[in-house]
Amino acid sequence: MNLKTLREKFKKIVIGDELNPHDRSIFHRLSLVAFLAWVGLGADGLSSSCYGPEEAFLALGHHHYLSIFVAIGTVITIYVISACYSQIIEVFPTGGGGYLVASKLLSPTWGMISGCALFIDYVLTITISVASGADALFSFMPSTWADHKLAFAVAGVAALTVLNLRGIKESVIPLVPVFLVFLLTHVFAILYTFVTHLGNFTEVALKTAGEVQATRTEIGFFAMIILVLRAYSLGAGTYTGIEAVSNSIPLLREPKVETGKRTMKYMAASLSFMVLGLMLAYLFYSVHPVPGKTLNAVLFENISAAWGGYGQTFVLVTLLSEAAILLIAAQAGFLGGPRVLANMALDRWAPTRFAMLSDRFVSMNGIFIMGISAAILMILTGGSVRLLVVLYSINVFITFFLSQLGMVKHWLSQRKNVEKWKKRFLVSALGLILTAFILVSVTVLKFHEGGWVTLLVTGSLVGLSFFIKRHYNNTLQTLRRLEGLVVSTFGATFESNTPKDKRDTADPAAKTAVILVNGFNGLGLHTLFNVIRHFGDTFKNFVFIQVGIIDAGTFKGAAEVEKLEAQCKKDIDRYVDFMKRNGFYAEGHTSIAHDAVEEVAEIAPKILKKFPHSIIFGGQLVFPDDTFLSRFLHNYTVFAMQRKFYHQGIPVVILPIRV
Repeated sequence: MNLKTLREKFKKIVIGDELNPHDRSIFHRLSLVAFLAWVGLGADGLSSSCYGPEEAFLALGHHHYLSIFVAIGTVITIYVISACYSQIIEVFPTGGGGYLVASKLLSPTWGMISGCALFIDYVLTITISVASGADALFSFMPSTWADHKLAFAVAGVAALTVLNLRGIKESVIPLVPVFLVFLLTHVFAILYTFVTHLGNFTEVALKTAGEVQATRTEIGFFAMIILVLRAYSLGAGTYTGIEAVSNSIPLLREPKVETGKRTMKYMAASLSFMVLGLMLAYLFYSVHPVPGKTLNAVLFENISAAWGGYGQTFVLVTLLSEAAILLIAAQAGFLGGPRVLANMALDRWAPTRFAMLSDRFVSMNGIFIMGISAAILMILTGGSVRLLVVLYSINVFITFFLSQLGMVKHWLSQRKNVEKWKKRFLVSALGLILTAFILVSVTVLKFHEGGWVTLLVTGSLVGLSFFIKRHYNNTLQTLRRLEGLVVSTFGATFESNTPKDKRDTADPAAKTAVILVNGFNGLGLHTLFNVIRHFGDTFKNFVFIQVGIIDAGTFKGAAEVEKLEAQCKKDIDRYVDFMKRNGFYAEGHTSIAHDAVEEVAEIAPKILKKFPHSIIFGGQLVFPDDTFLSRFLHNYTVFAMQRKFYHQGIPVVILPIRV
């Protein structure tokens, strides 16, 4: 067994079999119903109850009973933001994450800024979720094991990266039992607290009123309001993940809009219950911080203190489920992050390779970059949840703010065309006010504690995106000029010097030029005319091959794939018709696939069998400055094809095209 076979078997075991893009049922099989979407996407929001309420509670210092106002404000905000994103799902039924909403409703530049913030946010989602999971797990472990927590967290990121390479649905389904255990244990703990403390609600209300009076006397009314608002802002991590559903609509089961809105309802209800329930439970059990333990860990130990051995088992299962749900929450980063990168790549704000899909129809490059970035961030921060929360909260609200600003503008522009536009406008306007307040307050409060790092990294990514966009725009303009130049210079001369009788019959014994094209464009025309210029009338037959690449832009449904197939055939027919009009035999071969190299390798032997005297030609752009960045921004697929064909003894000529 050779190395290649071993590599393929290992890939099949780890990632799975290749999927068939021609199977029209594949979109149904890979999509998520509302419940699975709640697990894979909503777990991010639900898991924030493991650290968001704690951050808000601790921010109040010894004024614990003021947390009731923070909890009520948090629940209201959850429902407002959820309602805003339900509207976004309706307006953008094919997917409307922060990037697309800002791009369409504000401007492409604001969309790019939102996309950069969202990308960083999803990396932080993975990092903070895994780090919090490690904290929850090690809260139950002996303190001597603490040195292994960072290694465990990095290993968790690596495991999730591999799991996501297998595919969206396969990465979510195994997590369902864990999600249900988390939900059941936490709902039980909260309900148990409420039932056993029914007589204490009046006491809590009285203590809250007393706390308000005492705090107002101690620091003043306005200072008390600022204290509550500060805690409310610092608990902003609670709202993260709400946007994940609208960003991932293409992953949902038809009817996508209804599935998305149902998922949003599940998320809002479950998260609100958790936040309000946990913060009240902290008060009922007078929970205080314990070094090396989360507040939830302390709470669950207090709840089960009188249960004996059953109590220890309950705490262990509950904390394990917290660790697991936080790992599941990282799924939102792996599902949403590559999709944001893919959308930005389709608009040329990011390298186009991030729009490519693997044979499992996942964005392999996007998943790798998310996993690697999260692992690096985990190591740099030492897996500190408190530091990561600071970095986390700012970026998500940049996206929230821009999305709601776009929706406010949208409802104003559509007020004559949409019924009940005022109600929709007020929802978006309220969302805009809340998200703007939290964004500004968190940025100001946490700027010197590490918030500046987030702004610096996001700003650097924005600058890089501008550079990438300019490079692609310059290349596109050059190719368009090249197309006009090639047609005017070579096309007219070629047509005037060749016979005009069409040839519909091939001569298999004649020399044949097999030309690889990726559309009827300057690159393909330049390659064709260079073959004619350099080889004269050597070739009597011309065969054109075009592989339509199924990327994130086309893998949205069977109709999009059919549209791609039709466009490929249309492009090839133009080449074939052009050569036939100039007296040559020509034919075209088209296909769709996720990998052009492997697909051409399947097509080429059939052509060579029919035309044994064939040479394959491909064009390659050559830039004046061949840098690492220029090589990264362009795929150089033709060189990969050349290497593959050389091993099969098939001659391949690469014609340089200077730009």
